[in-house]
Amino acid sequence: MKIAKLIAWIGLIAMSAVLVNGFVNGNFGVDGAELLANPWGLVSFVDLYVGFALFSVWIAFREKKIHSAVIWILFMMVLGFFTGSLYMLIALYQSKGDWLKFFLGSRKEQVLEKVIQTEEV
Repeated sequence: MKIAKLIAWIGLIAMSAVLVNGFVNGNFGVDGAELLANPWGLVSFVDLYVGFALFSVWIAFREKKIHSAVIWILFMMVLGFFTGSLYMLIALYQSKGDWLKFFLGSRKEQVLEKVIQTEEV
């Protein structure tokens, strides 16, 4: 779990740095238009949002409250993997070394109950 936390911290720090750089030195309207005009820029954009959507499925599954999931997913779509790194870090610390709790979140007990019921049949 230490390696996962380290990777999440590196992601959070890297994303913070590039977001600040982009907001300070860039112009999203101009730069975004140039990026989307390039075929590989478009590929990168679609690839990025597919990743956001897939990561958001995990968030939606883990979260107990729908409004929490919606807020996290909205931030994911706006701030990207800055949010993903932060979410993962929080999940890692909250799980206290329990990988099932990390991956399943609030649904851990529910999933384990289903597994036990399936094995009994």
